[in-house]
Amino acid sequence: MRRMNEHGLQMMGRPGSRDGLHVLELRGTLSSGAAPALHEAVSGAACRALVIDMSGVSHVDSTAVGGLVRAYVSCQKSGRRLALTGMNRRVLNVLSITGVEPLFETYATVEEAEAALA
Repeated sequence: MRRMNEHGLQMMGRPGSRDGLHVLELRGTLSSGAAPALHEAVSGAACRALVIDMSGVSHVDSTAVGGLVRAYVSCQKSGRRLALTGMNRRVLNVLSITGVEPLFETYATVEEAEAALA
């Protein structure tokens, strides 16, 4: 089911193509106001590995990067792996400028991430 929060970010969770994998698809702008909803979705995903598909994310503001880092920390604390996929150049630049890009396993597609996390 697709949910849109009041900040215009759509999120849809679904099982991955392999057991224990979950895919969270994001569409829209990931802003600081949407970060709590992202954290809730990540925390609620019962899986051993989570793929966040950001191919539909047009922009990430620098304060929302904290939401992605929080997702990373949540996965680390619970022994889950996290991968980000489909990021455009703007999103990659924000992650690079803020210095958090090395934290994340990144892949071009969900399929590549699922194969690596299997």
